Amino acid sequence: MKRRILPGFRLTLGYSVIYLTLIVLIPFVALTARAFNGTWAHVWGVVTSHRLIVSYQLSFGTALVASLINGVFGFITAWVLTRYRFPGRRVIDSLIDLPFALPTAVAGIALTALYAPNGWVGAPLAKLGIAVAFNRLGILIALVFIGFPFVVRTLQPVLAALTNDVEEAAALLGASRFQTFRRVIFPAALPALITGITLSFGRAVGEYGSVVFISGNIPFKTEITPLLIIAKLEQYDYQGAAGIGLVMLLASFLILAFVNAIQWWNTRRFNSSSL
Repeated sequence: MKRRILPGFRLTLGYSVIYLTLIVLIPFVALTARAFNGTWAHVWGVVTSHRLIVSYQLSFGTALVASLINGVFGFITAWVLTRYRFPGRRVIDSLIDLPFALPTAVAGIALTALYAPNGWVGAPLAKLGIAVAFNRLGILIALVFIGFPFVVRTLQPVLAALTNDVEEAAALLGASRFQTFRRVIFPAALPALITGITLSFGRAVGEYGSVVFISGNIPFKTEITPLLIIAKLEQYDYQGAAGIGLVMLLASFLILAFVNAIQWWNTRRFNSSSL
């Protein structure tokens, strides 16, 4: 009989289900119940109002652009940190996790001070006619900042697993550097890259703390969707706030489903290539 270190399947499954129910399922059910606790016309009017539509476009559109930017530069950063050894590499590698550890409000204040019209970076840009803080560009920078580690940390294990033998074999077969990257390295790293971009996108969609300061919260221009949830709560419109939260919750579920689909496709592709 095989000895198991942890308790049996039924006991551990029971603990897992209870934990997920208390921490995840019950709050989601409460949010849904709160949204439907009242007139549906009110919730529908809130989530489809012009102000909310503009915030959806800003939140999802800016998050998408930020995640794509992180995909490009995150790939380059992960490649450098994985393939090269140079002084200060460990310091740079540790700084990648700074957005994880730094409170989002602190990040927002720091970015605002840096890119404000009188800031170190904002002042020279203001002389060139480029407004960063209290503009959509500032929101984009904040979302790039908080989503960057997701791409790097997702790509690093995959790039580390690609040994130099594969590249040397491609070179012996006459492939150029670009052909080796396009046909060997990039296809192997593509699922992890898409996963990292999607995680970065999901993180950016619901971001509040680092954006609320640098955005300026100008109605119909720089208001993000999470800010309008806070605005509804301050107006004691709990049903409207729950309705907006339910929309964001459904968007999060779709993002997670997309990530799981990519991982399933990658696993299936790996298993097929191993046969």
